[in-house]
Amino acid sequence: MRGRLWTALVALVLVLTACSGDGDGDSDDGGREDGRITLRFQSLAWQQESVEANEELVAEWNATHPGVRVEYVQGSWDNVHDQLLTSFMGGEAPDIIHDASDDLADFAYGGYLADLRGLLSDRLEADIPRRSWETTTFGDGIHGVPFLQEPRVLLANATWLREAGVRVPTPDDPWTWDEFRSVTKELSDPGAGKYGVAWPLKEPVSATLNLSLSAGGRMFHRDAAGKARIRFGAADAVVPSTVHAQVNTEGSASGSTLGMGGSDTLPGFFGGRYAMVPLGFSYRQQIVRQAPEGFDWQVLPAPAGADGLTQGVSPQTLSIAEDSPHKAEAAAFLDFLLRPENQVRLALGDWMLPTGRTALADPALRTEEHGWSTGTALAEHLRPAPAQSVRGYPEWKDKVATPALQEYYSGAIGLGELRTRLVEDGNLVLARYQR
Repeated sequence: MRGRLWTALVALVLVLTACSGDGDGDSDDGGREDGRITLRFQSLAWQQESVEANEELVAEWNATHPGVRVEYVQGSWDNVHDQLLTSFMGGEAPDIIHDASDDLADFAYGGYLADLRGLLSDRLEADIPRRSWETTTFGDGIHGVPFLQEPRVLLANATWLREAGVRVPTPDDPWTWDEFRSVTKELSDPGAGKYGVAWPLKEPVSATLNLSLSAGGRMFHRDAAGKARIRFGAADAVVPSTVHAQVNTEGSASGSTLGMGGSDTLPGFFGGRYAMVPLGFSYRQQIVRQAPEGFDWQVLPAPAGADGLTQGVSPQTLSIAEDSPHKAEAAAFLDFLLRPENQVRLALGDWMLPTGRTALADPALRTEEHGWSTGTALAEHLRPAPAQSVRGYPEWKDKVATPALQEYYSGAIGLGELRTRLVEDGNLVLARYQR
């Protein structure tokens, strides 16, 4: 009933706005031009297929909604946080904002993002799982729609694994973290420059925390007063200890890749230096476009721990600026953009997974080609990233966790020193944000 009422109200708003205005073309009242509302949609799509999908959907909306025009604005992941902060402070934020859930906390708590409760349709609210909505819930409000997500997977040289005769894992029967270490040792020949795995950990924090959920690692905990505190127990050490051992004692991972980004490891992967690379699901697109002819590769699930295949994830999100004078119209555009069939188009364009249940069930996302079926099988195991709503996390990540993990993975410090820096130095940082 509320969904039908919402739809009727939005339709009435669109009719009224289409008929309003003085028609002189000079109005600058809240984004109105010639009696027509203009909404600015800043998208961070960057892959060609993704940009095309977004632009096509904007054009389709504009063709069928003459009273509310959406202007497509191209943004960049490289500087989105600082760019948005500047636009918020200057009162020039776009109406509709594309970002990632782990970047929203400060904007949400700062009052820059609209609370979407009461604005979204029942269909959209019901189609996205509660665990996904948790990634954009800050305090009592929902400040973004999580719409695209990706698990971390193992991108593997299928020929290498087949010739070595190792057991190939599946989502139903994955490797344990111990088995993963054994397999990477079996695949390695450091003297010949061949390694079972390459860990591109230029940005080590997100990968470490998100993969640690499988082993039961949480790192961030709430005390009785609701304040975030960092603890580093045995479960939190499973993934870091695995990487440290593979690089420093077992010779199954190359230390030269620790300072690399994901794309930097692909030439070595194609050239037969690394049997596997743990990367985000969307990296498949680069492999399809860049791999040499005849290169046989496959998608494997990341190792499982005490909590199975559970992983942390920070979905891509769509938010509405609190200062936007046209929140209802912006919400109507979001509802259109995130219809199941349109979510599928966006997911295929970005080589990622939709959060919506209906879109995720689409046959186009469940084919074996390029590992789509493996990715969709992992979707149910994705959970909010551990630090999703922790204020002060960006500073902890940049000033404490990143240098500490980099030094630990390279062998410069031991596990005890890593624990001390993450916990003691980290809690000092968080305390400043929770006074």
